[in-house]
Amino acid sequence: MQANDITPERLRRLAVIRAGDAKVLSLFVNLDPREFATPAARRTEVRSILDRAARRVRDDDGLSHGAQASLRADLERLEGELGHGGWDAKGARGLAVFAASALDLFEVLKLPEPVEHDPVIADGPFIEPLSAIGTQERWCALLVNRRVARLFCGPGAALEEIEHVTDDVRGRHDQGGWSQPNYQRSIDKDADDHLRHAAQVAFEQLKDDLPAGLLVAAPAEVAGAFESHLHSYLRDRLAGRLDLDVEQASADDVGRAAAPHIEAAAREREDTGLARLIEAFAGGPGRAASGLPEVLSVLHEQRVATLLLEAGFAAPGVRCPTCGWLGADDRAHCPADASATEHVDDIVEAAVERALMQAADIRVLRDRAELASHGRIAAILRF
Repeated sequence: MQANDITPERLRRLAVIRAGDAKVLSLFVNLDPREFATPAARRTEVRSILDRAARRVRDDDGLSHGAQASLRADLERLEGELGHGGWDAKGARGLAVFAASALDLFEVLKLPEPVEHDPVIADGPFIEPLSAIGTQERWCALLVNRRVARLFCGPGAALEEIEHVTDDVRGRHDQGGWSQPNYQRSIDKDADDHLRHAAQVAFEQLKDDLPAGLLVAAPAEVAGAFESHLHSYLRDRLAGRLDLDVEQASADDVGRAAAPHIEAAAREREDTGLARLIEAFAGGPGRAASGLPEVLSVLHEQRVATLLLEAGFAAPGVRCPTCGWLGADDRAHCPADASATEHVDDIVEAAVERALMQAADIRVLRDRAELASHGRIAAILRF
């Protein structure tokens, strides 16, 4: 089961952290089992990352004495926490680590895919790669037959069983006689009562945190009846059926069967976002922005509802240390307050952080060419 500790709340919290002179160290560890299949191989990868981070700290002449001391303390802690393989990496294909001893910050996030990036020393956590991976919505799967119901839920396809219902339903028989029809109707009623019971249990479990999608695995003769018993809130989230052994399927089996449905839903959301962007541009000026300079401008005005960008897009720029204005050129002074600007190696990362702080929806698109005509970055506006 793939783990993913990325949540919108966590990204927003990390986005506002600023260490000032102390600096934040951001590390990304590749734990992909296709490349690092054994504990020894993973320890070697961690050792390599820690060595590269130590060299960055040692060779950065621009760091103050206080920043150097804080980062050395961070490296010592990282050595103790990660250097000997004592971390819990179950289900992770990568780790993101953010450390700043001066802020009492030490956070390790499990990732569903590795991030290939050198260690970063900056004023805040380097979170742009996490935005590219994205958060995984909560999905659920209901496995139901005439006597058993099982509920699996989790982020994306990382589904775990959270509820199991078994009802005493008598089996069918073919004894014949005058009593056979009545007996069979009684059995069918027991089975229908079980389906109602399972639907009610599912609603009680999910009503306070409705999933993005709900999948059902059930024999053909009960699937329709069970879905009709679901509360309308859950019926509205039905996203397909799975072909699984209701009583024997493991969590991994359920996750594998659910993955294509979840991926299709993610692709559909991308299509919807692009369609909304096209609609916004067609609606006239003031509803959308495209290209880095224009997007940075509307972010400064806090007008962005949805930010769309190509995966891997990066560009240099400048930032005003006084008001936070972001620019895509190399102008020396902020147009808002005339303060001297500071160079930023990747202004796109700063834009993503600003969007997170404004609770904007962020869509990082992979293998999509539609944003090319919009300068690889665009925004749908609130007003």
